[in-house]
Amino acid sequence: MGDKKVLLALSGGVDSSVVAALLIKAIGKQLICVHVNHGLMRKGESEQVIDVFKNQLDANLVYVDATDRFLGKLVDVEEPETKRKIIGAEFIRVFEEEARKVGNEVSFLAQGTIYPDILESQDGVKAHHNVGGLPDDLRFELCEPVKLLYKDEVRVVGRELGLPENMVERQPFPGPGLGVRCLGAITRDRLEALREADAIVREEIDNAGLTIWQYFAVVPDFRATGVREGKRAYDWPCIIRCINTVDVMTAEVPELDWALLKRITARITAEVPRICRVCYDLTPKPVGTVEWE
Repeated sequence: MGDKKVLLALSGGVDSSVVAALLIKAIGKQLICVHVNHGLMRKGESEQVIDVFKNQLDANLVYVDATDRFLGKLVDVEEPETKRKIIGAEFIRVFEEEARKVGNEVSFLAQGTIYPDILESQDGVKAHHNVGGLPDDLRFELCEPVKLLYKDEVRVVGRELGLPENMVERQPFPGPGLGVRCLGAITRDRLEALREADAIVREEIDNAGLTIWQYFAVVPDFRATGVREGKRAYDWPCIIRCINTVDVMTAEVPELDWALLKRITARITAEVPRICRVCYDLTPKPVGTVEWE
């Protein structure tokens, strides 16, 4: 890289965090971490990224709130692969704009691409935004130092680099964010319902002290009939997804305690407007993928 500057797509997830730590040690302030809030982040996520990387790791961090820009591009877009490609391409455009602000020194785009991303994109399972979503006219040279590692191996690298355990064991989160968990065409009201339901799922499972590899909520773009205060409600269902895995190529579904499932259901239906049902996804991988889209 010499004395060139590098842009890092910093989502705050394990993969991009490990790449950030590697590059901070390697090239210091030549690294420009760009955190793009595309409006598809989990509750409180962007605030946490800013705190950890800017305040604790002294990273050269640029925060971009592009919520309206991304959601505008996704209006009425239903097909999952189209959504992924739109989000991936828009990410690159945002990075290009940030590169122009710091001059022509930026020559590299760093990404937290890992091996399962490449395998699934090549096999046609799904186009990961950092693989299948890149535009043909990309102006940067890619820097992907962990692209041949599986998730468990990336965590090992993070520990060796001295990252805090809560960051190394952080919940995986796809690049398109809640965009692939708010199924079908994204609307702002359903996206907000998903964000709140997801926070409840993660909070209750964390409080239960369970060791589960990944757990989150999904809200589809159809409705179910329910009853609220003696009146008909026609609102969305919420699907809880939990998996245990090592390499993400296969995954099993843990058996959650019935009392925990009932508590999550009670909280979501009471605290989240427009959600009237809660379901638990029992599908392993294969046949299902980790994400619904």
